[in-house]
Amino acid sequence: MNKIWDFFSSERIVFGNGSINRLNLVLERLQARNVLLITDPGIMSTGMVEPIISMLKESGVSVVLYDKAVPEPPIETAIECYQFAQSQIKTDVIIGLGGGSSIDLAKIVSLLLAHGGSPLEYAGEYKVPGPVIPLVAIPTTAGTGSEVTSVAVLTDVKNNLKVGISDNYLRPTVALLDPELTIGLPPYVTACSGIDALSHAIEAYMAKDYKYLQGEGEVLFQGSFPLSDVLAFEAIRLITESLTIAVQQGANLEARSNMMLGSLLAGMAFSNSGTAAAHALAYPIGGLTKSPHGEVTGLLLPYVMKFNSMVQLEKTKKIANVLHINTNTMNNQEIGIAVSDFFLQLLESIGLPSKLTEIGIAEVDIPEIAEKALTIERLIRINPRVPRKKEFETLLTMAL
Repeated sequence: MNKIWDFFSSERIVFGNGSINRLNLVLERLQARNVLLITDPGIMSTGMVEPIISMLKESGVSVVLYDKAVPEPPIETAIECYQFAQSQIKTDVIIGLGGGSSIDLAKIVSLLLAHGGSPLEYAGEYKVPGPVIPLVAIPTTAGTGSEVTSVAVLTDVKNNLKVGISDNYLRPTVALLDPELTIGLPPYVTACSGIDALSHAIEAYMAKDYKYLQGEGEVLFQGSFPLSDVLAFEAIRLITESLTIAVQQGANLEARSNMMLGSLLAGMAFSNSGTAAAHALAYPIGGLTKSPHGEVTGLLLPYVMKFNSMVQLEKTKKIANVLHINTNTMNNQEIGIAVSDFFLQLLESIGLPSKLTEIGIAEVDIPEIAEKALTIERLIRINPRVPRKKEFETLLTMAL
């Protein structure tokens, strides 16, 4: 039985409307002189980047811009960005501005600039040999929680698989979260990123108790523990109350702020406790489809929640309560079904698919998905119910 849990997060968190205007002070504290700003074409088109660059230049900071980040970044994009950074004046701070993909790309580049090599050399847990280039993460979506997490995900196009690099050295030095930057985010992107954050929170909360987690040596993802439970549960509350409003009323700043805070808290929780079956299944599915990661994890969430509910009865009841489900006359199985149904209805209300066939998965794909998911041991060991291949196949068949 484990007796100790540990907690990591970003060194500093700056949160609030208009907090982007503190970026120059953040960089001043980091003694930044030469900054690499990594973002994507979509963010460039909003006109958001130019004022930030102007503000930094006025404070004496030299800024080099890389604006070719793409969703679900391939390994080749990370190498290209790294080589671009190498061709510039020595970078002392990196800014990742955008969604989780831009921030993950910034993490990888900060790693490669510090230690060289190829991204694949660091795949897995605890492969990063030491500190990386200081990173300021500025999310423009409320979803991945990448601004406080230890994980960066790339796409291995050759093998149709997502590759995760996980190490506490990858946590950004500063997370700067300004809800105003998410105003104008399209409904579909809001929905995908928001349901991803909810998946993080649910899986962190439902994770196997840290005391009973099996693993040799120090593990990055420890299972649920008291602090992660508090963070994840509040994230569940904030997100379930605000996601539909944020999708349908994109200019509602209160909903946007609640979503960004919920995503942050979920990130702080799952990056210590870990995620589980929904994410393990999402990796091979993501390799087979072009659907965003959040859309896939959100689609799987109701089915995985139902699968796990019978081994996490008390936590399932607490989730039902925060969802305002009246459980007084329900037995344990009915509570699990009711919570699963709530999430299915939530997917419908925000316009996301709830069946695998809607994103191009067929029955013939199920055995391969189940088999590949079971090999992602760092996620499978976190799941409160130990899955077997046949059980995963049954779960996926229900989701078809």
